[in-house]
Amino acid sequence: MKRFLLLLGRRLKAAEYWLTARLVILLLGLLRRLPPQKALQLAERIARRAGPWVGRHRLAVSNLRQAYPEKSDAEIETIASDMWANMARLAVEYVFLDKLFDFDPDSDKPGRVEVCGIDVFVKLREEKGVPHIFFTAHLGNFEFLPIAAAKFGLETTSLFRPPNNPYVADYILRTRRSAMGGLVPSQAGAAMQLARVLDEGGNVGVLVDQKFRKGVRTHFFGRACRTNPLVPKLARHYGCDVYPARCIRLPGGRYRLVVEDKISLPRTTDGTVDVEAGAQMLNDIVERWVREDPGQWMWFHKRWAM
Repeated sequence: MKRFLLLLGRRLKAAEYWLTARLVILLLGLLRRLPPQKALQLAERIARRAGPWVGRHRLAVSNLRQAYPEKSDAEIETIASDMWANMARLAVEYVFLDKLFDFDPDSDKPGRVEVCGIDVFVKLREEKGVPHIFFTAHLGNFEFLPIAAAKFGLETTSLFRPPNNPYVADYILRTRRSAMGGLVPSQAGAAMQLARVLDEGGNVGVLVDQKFRKGVRTHFFGRACRTNPLVPKLARHYGCDVYPARCIRLPGGRYRLVVEDKISLPRTTDGTVDVEAGAQMLNDIVERWVREDPGQWMWFHKRWAM
């Protein structure tokens, strides 16, 4: 009987995932029939109204209050509303990636997307066969970063965490692969796949702002958390340079991609990269970014769960 109930539970969960995915894909398909800007504005309006009714809203507000104890309740709610608008836009942008990304490195004509750090891309392009690591956070539309790198001839293999819903994950994976370089799901064996890319002189991109249950102990906004040590570990093993990169949403449906100069990871007394201190450095950089644009980060994530 117990086995039967377990099997039934799995099948019911699979059916729930399938129905949810059909609804999500249907809604995104309907939105794609609209002009991109209208679809994004509609999604934002809905998210701002619906967000406060979602269970994760309470977690987001709690995290914001602990990160910004000096802010009023109204200010906290404004940031949370901006966060829901950002997440809604990100979801809809998946179906418009081919239309929204209009940056052309060979043109002086301003577009929807601008890039700061073009000199870095050009420099790395000339270092043929030399591996590099880019790291970023869930800010703005971070999906634009590997697309921009590819525009400069820097194919990048990105580590990503697929959604729990396998049908939604498959849809997103197919959408992303049509617009950017290689993708490696965050699961067992992912580190080896990225290491293989670096072994061959390639480039990898990693999101570093999510909880990692087996990560090293660090702090983020003054609170203890665990952070994935993958980036400093890879940098230590391959001796490759590490570059921070992020996306910033601008008024008028525009985007700014920023690629910063390489960072100097902390070293131990024997000269090797200090993994724990390196992970903390990444957290400090991401915290700086989030403080500059708090409404563009996903505060509903259980980042501080230990």
